[in-house]
Amino acid sequence: MKVAVYYSNDDIRIEERPQPGITDNEILVKMKASGICGTDVMEWYRIKKAPRILGHEMAGEIAAVGKRVEGFKNGDRVFVSHHVPCYKCHLCAQGNYTACASLHTGNYDPGGFSEFIRIPEENVRYGTLILPEKVSFEDAAMIEPLGCTIAGQNQAGLKEGQSVLIIGSGVSGLQHIQLSKIKKATVIATDIDKYRLKKAAEFGADHVINAHNYSIEELRRINNGRLADIVIVCTAAKQAIADAISSVERKGKILFFAVPNTDIAIPSVRFWRDEITVTFSYGASPDDLKKALELINSGTINVRGMITHKVSLSNIKQGFKLVSEAKNSLKVVVIPDNN
Repeated sequence: MKVAVYYSNDDIRIEERPQPGITDNEILVKMKASGICGTDVMEWYRIKKAPRILGHEMAGEIAAVGKRVEGFKNGDRVFVSHHVPCYKCHLCAQGNYTACASLHTGNYDPGGFSEFIRIPEENVRYGTLILPEKVSFEDAAMIEPLGCTIAGQNQAGLKEGQSVLIIGSGVSGLQHIQLSKIKKATVIATDIDKYRLKKAAEFGADHVINAHNYSIEELRRINNGRLADIVIVCTAAKQAIADAISSVERKGKILFFAVPNTDIAIPSVRFWRDEITVTFSYGASPDDLKKALELINSGTINVRGMITHKVSLSNIKQGFKLVSEAKNSLKVVVIPDNN
């Protein structure tokens, strides 16, 4: 079978690998759509484990079912989560599923940028969802990123009537905008790119600010004299750290949904005096993914409007270039060569 092997952002090779076999408790899925995540092009993060087959936002069609698998059959249209918790450890018992060691170590074989993927027993049990008829494979490739955004929103604890500053208006920023508007928050979005600022407004932001011209004075001007109750950082740009720290209101919260490849210096005296919380979000639980599918199926969250490009598996290098350049593109989805 054909696979795309990541060596670096500029070196992604199409290679042939044997099609994986499955055990009695596993399923084999034929990839129909697999999204390129922003973390896939974070070279400092990915290159440490290269070469490898990436892709963790995958939906497809079941091509084979193990003898002991129940609830699934050949031809079923499914989304499959790359990571699942064990539901047995101390962290899972507290509901901290994204901190479970199994969630950070288990995955399907190989990654989603391949023609066929073996789904281990745990992922079959906890991470495989049947797609409703009106949810396309490309829509389903957005379940994982939306699930992660839902998990981040849960961390942030945004409430009705609060203001939220979303720094970075790529795919994750646009999802945070939509989820924040559901909660009837006032949404201010920033980005350095005019295309993404336009999209931020289209997806519901009440105010958009070019990050090159951003200031807390401008934030106060459009936010009734106040700083933001919640700040959500959706970019790895270092300037975003300073903007987030300066923009959070007393008793507010900063959520680092994306992180730069550097340590973050916190003004501890001010944050102590003003009781400011800093938190991070990584991954999504199975419940977050189920909620994401519900929101996509109901049309509550517009994911289809964020899919700007589709590239074939053999042309995946172009997709990585689009995501890395972060210009006139949002979500780039890889599809099979024969689609």
